[in-house]
Amino acid sequence: MSATLAPVQETPGATLSAIRRKRPLVHNITNLVAMDLAANLLLAVGASPAMAHAREEVAEFVRLASALTINTGTFTQDWMEAAALAASEAGKIGLPWVLDPVGCGATKFRMSNALRLAGMKPSIIRGNASEIAALAGASKAGSEGRGVDSTLAPEAVVEEARALARESGAVVVVTGKVDIVTDGEVIRKVANGHPYLTRVTAAGCALTALTGAAAAIQKDCMQAAVHALAILGVAGERAAREAKGPGSFRVALLDALYCLKPEELDEEARIS
Repeated sequence: MSATLAPVQETPGATLSAIRRKRPLVHNITNLVAMDLAANLLLAVGASPAMAHAREEVAEFVRLASALTINTGTFTQDWMEAAALAASEAGKIGLPWVLDPVGCGATKFRMSNALRLAGMKPSIIRGNASEIAALAGASKAGSEGRGVDSTLAPEAVVEEARALARESGAVVVVTGKVDIVTDGEVIRKVANGHPYLTRVTAAGCALTALTGAAAAIQKDCMQAAVHALAILGVAGERAAREAKGPGSFRVALLDALYCLKPEELDEEARIS
């Protein structure tokens, strides 16, 4: 089935401006590796982070937040139950939320967590190609990935991503050299980014947090996902021009996000 290209109705620069103006609170139930970078990335882009995963308070935080993100990377069973409580509360109040099924094909525990959350009506599911293929139930050799790394390219799992979007009702994001976003029918592509983004741990997890910020502002989840990819991708390209390697790139990425002008973002974003 041939892909449909959606028209661009709003610009990523408009979403970036709105994030800075409205400073949405993004509640992140994210993994231990990602907390620092995700929080600092949200601050750099102009949003406000909350990193809370205790069962005793997640529902209250959801009610305070403008968006929720759930990243399953270092879950325990207690952590999973807290995430389910948060997702349930988000569903009750109509809060947009993003699922990041980290390494879901690696173990039965991770897959069961990802499947349970994917069935709780996330607004957006974001993962690499191997994660999306595994979650969609693709019977591809190697689709389990290597830990949290992908062994597949996004274009190899387009149909799996579309099937997952149709089944879950979520917009599905597949990240890679060229990112793919689909609602099950429409396909959008974002070609920004730099290889250094794959050399900094939790950069993808931080993208999930940024996607939450965009979803808090841009109610069209397809647009929110595309704009978040463009923001991080353009900032990554700019940071790479200043960096000597992954360490300096991490710092330069936060600076690039902080300094990025909406009009420059719109000029440099490669969206089709």
